Amino acid sequence: MEDLTVSINDAAKALGLGRTSIYAMIADKRLEAFKLGRRRLVTVESIRKLVAANKP
Repeated sequence: MEDLTVSINDAAKALGLGRTSIYAMIADKRLEAFKLGRRRLVTVESIRKLVAANKP
């Protein structure tokens, strides 16, 4: 089964960005995230959409 969500750190690694940039993208609604307990998780689908929208 494929992962539906990733941690902030994993999202940063996948996109080659820092944690601060990931939090900024969440605040700008460019990435979808939610809290589960104390963790904030980013949806893999929103990462795919971001990459697809920025392809040359």
